[in-house]
Amino acid sequence: QVQVVESGGGLVQAGGSLRLSCAASGRIFSIEDMAWYRQAPGKQRELVARIRDTGSSTYADSVKGRFTISRDNAKNTGYLQMNSLKPEDTAVYYCKHTVRINVLLRDDYWGQGTQVTVSS
Repeated sequence: QVQVVESGGGLVQAGGSLRLSCAASGRIFSIEDMAWYRQAPGKQRELVARIRDTGSSTYADSVKGRFTISRDNAKNTGYLQMNSLKPEDTAVYYCKHTVRINVLLRDDYWGQGTQVTVSS
């Protein structure tokens, strides 16, 4: 079994910063992709950023230049540094790890979600 636990959400004023963390534990052979999604009330869940095991990353246009995704493979942990936050960034943020438990088996594991609220 693999567990994924998020932390770091909260309330911040517009222009402020937050750092989210997403730690995986359990039966892990390797972690391929680490990704962050968000879902605002009444909206669909959207991909915010993704980082591959090669280190390459992609971002949604709405967060480019403000958010930075990173990972620490030794700790099986992903991070999302969010700067210059805007009220429209308010959402529940979810992380997803694509985990291999052996060379043949791979699956996606989601965190429980963490609320980020940006006040104007």
